[in-house]
Amino acid sequence: MTTFTWTIANLERTNDDAKGVVVAHYRVDGVDGEHTMGAYGTQSFTPDPSADDYVAFADLTEATVVGWVQNALGGAEKVAEIETALQGRIDEQRSPATVSGLPWAAAE
Repeated sequence: MTTFTWTIANLERTNDDAKGVVVAHYRVDGVDGEHTMGAYGTQSFTPDPSADDYVAFADLTEATVVGWVQNALGGAEKVAEIETALQGRIDEQRSPATVSGLPWAAAE
């Protein structure tokens, strides 16, 4: 069974007192035993320090920003699409459609 992990690799923020997040760099990693596959992306934001749900930079958690990223990407449907694509690539690792080698060379 594949385990998917979403992490935040870096944040870009405004260089002012608000320190609003403008870009989140994220990774999605799928691990199934010895088979792994990852994807990297960025998501842009327009921070609004006057909004009721604004979170100060110092108070952010990775879970909060992962939630922002997933929601901005399109929610659960897009998350499932990304994870399904990674699963397909892991499945290809496990059972590749093609392999290479020379029939006269000793097997390694």
